[in-house]
Amino acid sequence: MSGRRKALFPILVLLVTLPLIFYLTAGLWLPAIGRALVYDEGPAPADAAVVLAGDYSGHRMNGAADLARKGLVPVVLVSGPEGMYGDNEADAAIRYIVAKGCAAERFTPVRHSANSTREEARVMLAELARRNVRRVDIVTSNFHTRRARRIYLEVERERGGGPAIHMVATSDPHYDPLAWWCTREGLKIAFLEWTKTITSRVGI
Repeated sequence: MSGRRKALFPILVLLVTLPLIFYLTAGLWLPAIGRALVYDEGPAPADAAVVLAGDYSGHRMNGAADLARKGLVPVVLVSGPEGMYGDNEADAAIRYIVAKGCAAERFTPVRHSANSTREEARVMLAELARRNVRRVDIVTSNFHTRRARRIYLEVERERGGGPAIHMVATSDPHYDPLAWWCTREGLKIAFLEWTKTITSRVGI
């Protein structure tokens, strides 16, 4: 074997073995990628709950309603950016949960024009400060919890403080952290959330 072939041989072995290793260990690193997006502390008593915008399946509202139903929070603040067809998302979400039998007085819309989690955090933290909330349950989809927590803590530092934040994850019909790669929607959610996670760290 010539010297050039000897030099290329380890590279060829690496090119063959690496994909094989990734394939054989996929059951370990694929779920790890999915779980890395999730930061769930479970239901806990708080002065208020905040439902983050962006969920059109109702799972976030159901999770917050469960907190109120169990007496863990006295009020649920529903983040409300501009919705579709001139309807505010918070108003639509509250109508949805009231139609399921929940008491309307437990839910308060916080209408705004934020179009990112960071802008939303500034609005919601200002509202929490106005209400003198010291501990808040932030309710959002499982895949959104870790990024949302980081952003809310960053905005609190910008503001010079804020309430103790407790993350409550709700399930999503299209995202299973342990099998996200098995469906087209799961792949899309993971790709978009990781993209947002990375770009938000550099201010994009």
